[in-house]
Amino acid sequence: MRRDVRILLVGDEGVGKSTIVTSLIKEVFVAHVQHVVPEVTIPPEVNPENVTTYIVDSGAGPQDRQHLESEVRKAHVICVVYSIDNPHSFDRIPTYWLPLFRQLGVNVPVILVGNKIDLRGGEVTNEALEEEIIPIMNEFKAFETCVECSAQLPLNVSEVFYFAQKAVLHPTAPLYDSREHVLKPACVSALKRIFKLCDANKDGVLDAAELNEFQRKCFDAPLQLQELEGIKDMVREHAEGGVRDDGLTEAGFLYLHTIFIQRGRLETTWAVLRKFGYAEDLRLTEPFLLPKFDVPHDCSVELSPQGYQFFTDIFETFDKDQDGALNSAELEELFSTSPGNPWEIQKFPDTTLVDDKGAVTLQGWLAQWSMTTLLDHKTTLAYLAYLGYPDEQRTSALLTTRPRKLDRRKGKVSRNVFLCYVCGAAGSGKTSLLRSFAGKPFREAYEPTSKMVSVVNAVDIDGSEKYLVLQEFGSKYEAETLRASKKTDLADVIVYVHDSSDTNSFSYISNLRQQYTLDHTPTLFVATKSDLDLAQQRHEVQPDVYCRRLGLQVPVAVSVKTGQTADVFHAICSIAMNPHAAIPGGADRAMTASEKLRVYVAFTALLGGVSAGLVMLYRSLLRQEILPSWTTPWATWLLGRWDP
Repeated sequence: MRRDVRILLVGDEGVGKSTIVTSLIKEVFVAHVQHVVPEVTIPPEVNPENVTTYIVDSGAGPQDRQHLESEVRKAHVICVVYSIDNPHSFDRIPTYWLPLFRQLGVNVPVILVGNKIDLRGGEVTNEALEEEIIPIMNEFKAFETCVECSAQLPLNVSEVFYFAQKAVLHPTAPLYDSREHVLKPACVSALKRIFKLCDANKDGVLDAAELNEFQRKCFDAPLQLQELEGIKDMVREHAEGGVRDDGLTEAGFLYLHTIFIQRGRLETTWAVLRKFGYAEDLRLTEPFLLPKFDVPHDCSVELSPQGYQFFTDIFETFDKDQDGALNSAELEELFSTSPGNPWEIQKFPDTTLVDDKGAVTLQGWLAQWSMTTLLDHKTTLAYLAYLGYPDEQRTSALLTTRPRKLDRRKGKVSRNVFLCYVCGAAGSGKTSLLRSFAGKPFREAYEPTSKMVSVVNAVDIDGSEKYLVLQEFGSKYEAETLRASKKTDLADVIVYVHDSSDTNSFSYISNLRQQYTLDHTPTLFVATKSDLDLAQQRHEVQPDVYCRRLGLQVPVAVSVKTGQTADVFHAICSIAMNPHAAIPGGADRAMTASEKLRVYVAFTALLGGVSAGLVMLYRSLLRQEILPSWTTPWATWLLGRWDP
């Protein structure tokens, strides 16, 4: 919600714009005021909305035109004032003032203000006023309301500015169609989403406990029993199907807000909408969807225990048939409060575990969110908001890990979700390896990978469950990924896959490693299609010799077709957790140049200290004639180095 409101008064000469402003400030009528009074600033402390209010007067003469147009463009709300005793000033509203606003491209709320009500002769009914005003309000939809006042009495002067301020802070236009007397579609959609989020048990009714929680969240106070019964009685009487099983239905919830708006209590509906993250355009705000969450360099993001608990709870809530899996209909209902399934373009649920009917299991569901959080934590943050994470501090659902390089130096990793790049020549079996990991059946037909593929599953390591994400890029994007150090630094392990039955397959890997700097990343070599005849690789050395020269284990032989995967996924996870033994060429390769320099300087300083100590020891022993004479040549040389 904005923190300031700029109110502009316009109208023909002599309608009383300046006297309205003066009467508000002085609280008495001032007969003679200047042509245009100076801008008035009302501080936030003196109004209940706690916003700074600027009240701007304007003139209607030719000499005032430039100032008028400038102020119209700056205004948040415009009060068009006419005089009750001057019908011409009213007639000029549709013929002059409204066209002027359109010409200047202004789209702000407009309040119609009838001044000098004290000069009206005789009584005027509400019906007669409506006949006069409604045609204008229908023509110009920006009109919020009409207020009649008298600056002389004074009467309703403060109401003019109350409604003007309210039109900015709690506008009608986004919520309600005044012509049709119904909620607008965007408002209905937002309120339906809020109803679904508040319906904790998803039975289609807000019971007493759910209504109390809604009231506490939005207004920081519970509903009294008498108030609750009064609401339900009113809804029963006027909204068919609004109450069911002694609870409020969606229809009843919408009816309540319609009544609030029709009775001028727009602030109530806006308070609800804003509490659930909606802005004036009835879209969820960016700060609501993406609260500040800093991720230090080289760190990754994982779900916290609270995050895993939330996604477990929501899974169990929408698993209506209680079969331990979410089918497509249940997933659709789960994501109904969001823009939709966030993984639709990723061939979900092929990316994770499903049951024999293709429904996503709880393990697969949590694994998928673990992968999403690792690869794009902003998506997880946004969906925590869409799905109704109960803690307003949604960042409590996430945590950042220790930097990868620090983990590698220490030789032990404390993280729970790991990223592995799977590289290799086209047709080497990378996709089959990924499908096997996600529990998908083997496919005989070869389909080239045209875009990045990611899969995830849980791996048990010594009784502790870790999540492993495997990514394949396809030959088109593989080089692009490996060329970028920012991307390779994200990988916990690189797996190089070659087809053990193809004589040219290993050369692709060797060339890849020569082209790009990859020796700082823990590595595993995998030989696929072990069910076929082993081919001699056209390379200067065979894969096992190549690996031994790098100080790595020989390639793990697997056959996805026959189901012989040699527990390769467990091996990948173990390497990610204990990376030292899998750094090509030794663990020191994992250090950066600056880290190596620091180690070298420290070692040199240590060596220098030891040498100096030996010299001092020798001199001491020599003075005491303890050392034999055969030490003299060596000592003389050493002293010559240290004692110029």
